[in-house]
Amino acid sequence: MSSGLDIYLSAFTHIKRANTRYGLAPHKPILLLTLVELIEKGIVLNNRFEVNVDLVGLFQENWRLLVRTGHQPDFTQPFYYLQSDKAAGQNFWFLYPNPGSQINAHIKSVKTLAEVVAYGAFDYKLAVLLSDPLNRAAVRDQLLSAYFVNERVAYYRHKELNDGFYHEVQSLVLNEPEAQYKHISIQTEEDVFVRSGLFKRYIPQLYQDTCAMTGMRMRSTFKYNFIDACHIVPFAVTHDDKVTNGIALCPNLHRAFDRGLVSIDESYTIMVSDHIDELDDHPYSLSKLKGREISLPITQSYYPSQENLAWHRENVFKE
Repeated sequence: MSSGLDIYLSAFTHIKRANTRYGLAPHKPILLLTLVELIEKGIVLNNRFEVNVDLVGLFQENWRLLVRTGHQPDFTQPFYYLQSDKAAGQNFWFLYPNPGSQINAHIKSVKTLAEVVAYGAFDYKLAVLLSDPLNRAAVRDQLLSAYFVNERVAYYRHKELNDGFYHEVQSLVLNEPEAQYKHISIQTEEDVFVRSGLFKRYIPQLYQDTCAMTGMRMRSTFKYNFIDACHIVPFAVTHDDKVTNGIALCPNLHRAFDRGLVSIDESYTIMVSDHIDELDDHPYSLSKLKGREISLPITQSYYPSQENLAWHRENVFKE
């Protein structure tokens, strides 16, 4: 462990915490543990902590593993208010807005926060220190010993087994059998943010960034998404974010699918509505897709559900 870490270890055990009717708020220690874990897992390599499913999902997982009080697991609070804490008189956590945005107050919606904030970051010295696995272990152990001593052993055990909330939600979205036997509570906006974000991440991956109908494949080194994760049955109807309720489509086919101009039959071939007014001889006309088999994921358990496709044909498709 680097001796330069002592200043931060001391600061982490004296962070400002709101005094509530349930006791001192545990939000900031949970956030710090989560940030360190993101580095440990190799998810964050450049000291840029984006508001994404990994950050929010692991925060929710760590909360469930460690907090036994009536506090609410609001990720947005510590993400903003940690800026007020200091180590040796200097701030160690900073937020950077997206161009044209400002962060002048606590943003309570995680969806809005993700739109406004480009990323959060540690100060440079702390970021360098946390690149050392021994230092990360020291920070993690200090936080657990200071704030969650009774849950410390169980926390490490769960992390070794990789069976916490975030792993369970991933299993649920991927329609894995083990998730069917677990009660996974999706209650807050942050829970929905995580599940929805995983759906949007996995669908393009499972279809190899390829539109299932047109075969168009497009990737970008700038992390832009060109292939949409499309719900077969709208989320508002069933709250189903399993990949079996999804299909990868390019934006124009996504719109056509949502508006019932195309659908998919029992043999996974494309159906095209008769209510389309287009140039039939155009190379990109929808009529040319009629009867074509869609591209499917390699693993059959990830195929679009026939039950969901039947719902779409009966309730959305315009024959």
